[in-house]
Amino acid sequence: MSVPTTAKGYAISDTKKYTDFEVKEFKLKTAGPDDVTLDIECCGVCGSDVHTITGGWGELASDFCVPGHEIVGTVTHVGDNVKEFKVGQRVGVGAQVYACLKCKRCESDNENYCSQQVDTYNAPYPDGVVAQGGYSTTIRAHERFVFAIPDALKSEDAAPLLCAGLTVYSPLKRNNVGPGSVVGIVGIGGLGHLAIQFAKALGAHVVVFSHSPNKKDDSLKLGADEFVSTGEKGFADAHADKLDFILSAADAASIPLSELFSTLKIGAKIVSVGLPDAHTTWDLHPMAMASNASSIGTTHIGSKVEANEMLKIAAEKGVKPVIDAILPMSQAGKAIEGVKSNKVRYRYVLKQDLA
Repeated sequence: MSVPTTAKGYAISDTKKYTDFEVKEFKLKTAGPDDVTLDIECCGVCGSDVHTITGGWGELASDFCVPGHEIVGTVTHVGDNVKEFKVGQRVGVGAQVYACLKCKRCESDNENYCSQQVDTYNAPYPDGVVAQGGYSTTIRAHERFVFAIPDALKSEDAAPLLCAGLTVYSPLKRNNVGPGSVVGIVGIGGLGHLAIQFAKALGAHVVVFSHSPNKKDDSLKLGADEFVSTGEKGFADAHADKLDFILSAADAASIPLSELFSTLKIGAKIVSVGLPDAHTTWDLHPMAMASNASSIGTTHIGSKVEANEMLKIAAEKGVKPVIDAILPMSQAGKAIEGVKSNKVRYRYVLKQDLA
């Protein structure tokens, strides 16, 4: 069977009509000796998909965009240099498909911060081919950005882990979350509900901060030890100087930063992986961090080493997404609207139906 050069996917051409998907044929990544090609089985629906196809993060990179970067499928072709994967193997692809693999960042397992990195969709490869995502029949990527799926994970459970899971696992790991840590999770949605589970799996005491009291039961069922409603006056007082780390997964115009900073121990950090639309600004003054030398930052997905660790922990500890619905890929518009309107609890997964 010859290596495919094209694929079909559900695409958006107009960011004002972000639920009007059309089937488009597109050119796949130019095949190379280190590439893995897979037929797609399913793809998770991520908030990034919404921000991209609505124009929230800027204009589309080409005439149309096939979103999706939580991809699980079966290997159909491997390049001559590929040793890690074989035809017929179940694998996944997340939110990155290319890096130079030569710079200091790539050589230190920080390829997710490579200055030449290419996103899984809405981004051009160096040769000009535009990467298209997982709402499609086929994807091709360098083996560095392909991950083996443990047998213990169902495909529909594994898919959301490849962006959402990795996005929350990496900052937890890099900030030394483990037994004895007291960790705050802000925002209980597609990212936050996985952050609770991974923080707990790593051995932390987990405190959830949410503006939605109706998510208390869900938070506790997912493993949180405490739930704090940020709508209550003085909500942070009882936790002053108690937290080692806060992960904010809130995709929001604002969060109560001053109060959250007050809960941190000296030198501790807030990492925000919730990335709202590009025009959004937060009200933040350095004075809010002066009293305890706290800080705020963000991260970008994770490395292959972290992805493999994350999938192993998920398989061993039973970490998995709460799936609202598994839909045929032709209903991508319905899923996108559910995510945009914040009605999903907590992830949609699309089953490929074009092939």
